[in-house]
Amino acid sequence: MHTFTMIFLAALAIATSVKLWLGLRQLRHVRAHRDTVPAEFADEITPEAHRKAADYSNAKTRVSLAGILFEVVLVLAITFGGVLQALHNLSAGWFEPGVARGVTLMVLLGVLMAVIEMPFDLYRTFVVEQRFGFNKMTLRMFVIDGCKHALLGAALGIPLAAAMLWVMEGMGASWWLYAWVVWVAFNLMVLAIFPTWIAPLFNKFSPLDDTQLKARIERLLERCGFKVRGLMVMDGSKRSSHGNAYFTGFGKTKRIVFFDTLLARLTPEEVEAVLAHELGHFKLKHVIKRMAWTFAASLAFLWLLAQMMTQTWFYSGLGVTSPSTAMALVLFFIVVPQFTFLFSPLSSYYSRKHEFEADRYATEQTVAADLITALVKLYKDNAATLTPDPLHSLFYDSHPPATARIARLKAA
Repeated sequence: MHTFTMIFLAALAIATSVKLWLGLRQLRHVRAHRDTVPAEFADEITPEAHRKAADYSNAKTRVSLAGILFEVVLVLAITFGGVLQALHNLSAGWFEPGVARGVTLMVLLGVLMAVIEMPFDLYRTFVVEQRFGFNKMTLRMFVIDGCKHALLGAALGIPLAAAMLWVMEGMGASWWLYAWVVWVAFNLMVLAIFPTWIAPLFNKFSPLDDTQLKARIERLLERCGFKVRGLMVMDGSKRSSHGNAYFTGFGKTKRIVFFDTLLARLTPEEVEAVLAHELGHFKLKHVIKRMAWTFAASLAFLWLLAQMMTQTWFYSGLGVTSPSTAMALVLFFIVVPQFTFLFSPLSSYYSRKHEFEADRYATEQTVAADLITALVKLYKDNAATLTPDPLHSLFYDSHPPATARIARLKAA
């Protein structure tokens, strides 16, 4: 067996084993604490709500476990099973070597992956989310959304793929640096157009019309020295009963967006506290720091790809007999996650650190008790488990566990 084949299979086996082990730990831990509400939440969360959160968490985890097993089969089928080679042969029958053939290969694989993923999406939406009362989507809406995502993916993804392949094939040994510039420019462009061009394709946005709440938020923004283009309400309730709020865009396109479900559940004081937390991410430059880390990592990965794509063992070790630029790019995206998964806790730790810092900022601008009650309501309404397995949380959770987060806020 090829040396790189053994290395890749070992990485795939280790990553998969750890994922399954973490998922089973999560199932057991949440089930073991299903009937006991943590003491610090006993006054706000009923045993019934706590059991619902536990059951919801475990239902999602079971789907995740099935997805992990299916992912292994899919990766092996795409590589050693010959699926990727067959797609290459198909695209080669249509186009001569070059960008068009490479883009066709990537489009064919993307369509195949979307079709394969669809049953999982349907099950999550119309079984899991439906069972726990969160889904508001109809099958018609699901299909329309899917078509919109496909068209949007084609409109943005095909030009990006063509540009990347053109750079990789025409810019010599330093192509990875030029490709990185293209990648960064593309991401910044998407950030700029998302609020006004992309998001309205899926949801309706209207100006916040609650004059008292608007005045409260504007005072908070003035205290924080933060300027936005608009305060918007999104009709999130037409798809889900989950609630949220977020910032979008940058520069002159910055907007604050509230889910209508969030405004329906929280008091004005609580909305202000949640917004102060989100403001904290911007004032403490968390968004810029995360973008910087992401772009730095992408530069390193592109350089690594440049070194690997010239090696015949990279292709033959993954069951591919027709090396090409597009083939190298596709294989790299398949290989890298298997080697980087064990570093997930570092990313999660960095994100949780930012969440604690944003909470602290919120307590300096608003009342800590308001943020506490808002978070408790969101945990309850979104059926977020209060008792995740610590190791599972360490790998997967971008936000701190509820108990740790609330404890710090109470100390504040």
